[in-house]
Amino acid sequence: MNLSGNTILVTGGASGIGLALAVRFAKVGSKVIICGRRSEALAMAKKAHPELLTVQADVSTEAGRENLFNHVSREFSQVNVLVNNAGIQNRPPPILDDRNWAPHRQEIATNIEAPMHLTMLFAPFLLKQKNPVIINVSSGLAFAPISILPTYCMTKAALHSYTMSLRHQVKSTPLQIVELIPPAVNTDLGGKGLHTHGVDLDKFADHCMVKLAAGELEFGYESSETRRLAVKQAVDPLFHMMNK
Repeated sequence: MNLSGNTILVTGGASGIGLALAVRFAKVGSKVIICGRRSEALAMAKKAHPELLTVQADVSTEAGRENLFNHVSREFSQVNVLVNNAGIQNRPPPILDDRNWAPHRQEIATNIEAPMHLTMLFAPFLLKQKNPVIINVSSGLAFAPISILPTYCMTKAALHSYTMSLRHQVKSTPLQIVELIPPAVNTDLGGKGLHTHGVDLDKFADHCMVKLAAGELEFGYESSETRRLAVKQAVDPLFHMMNK
């Protein structure tokens, strides 16, 4: 992937991994639009990084995703890269104790419905641009789930599967499909202080930029790369045999 000269839309770009990538894309010469639900978070990101453009949008709803596409395609007609980064991580009670569907529905809507729907909306638009790319941010938990986060892990496993299939579907087109697979990263995902054990955000984001510049289409980092490679060795030959 050529890192400069792009017009890039990053969902969930006001904080965490999304913001770290957005800032780096801007520094190497791309125009970057970040979107998010919270106006105050977007304002803080804009204050710290004036080079970023902001759009308020709720990608957890169908209407929100359609409004985002309509706005971006009208106001930023040269967008050629979509980064499906928006994600939430809830920690609901064990399934036998839990009677509240709302947090599960929220995770499913944000973590898997949003990237799928946005991909459907943007893919034909991106194909009209030079060097079109879709980057899906999944998780090392897609490959080895943790039992306290069953819905989150399920959504990320689904996103990995979708990304593999999508990459195969568009292989005869210029559209590149990239999967970025973080381990636990020291961000506020799920709440403040829950991921202080994670890898350093800047080191992870720098790693991503190196891999993207090298043209890698799927990569993790440290523990997530170990998980990815273990599964890839077992699954990839079967996947390619089934999809000849």
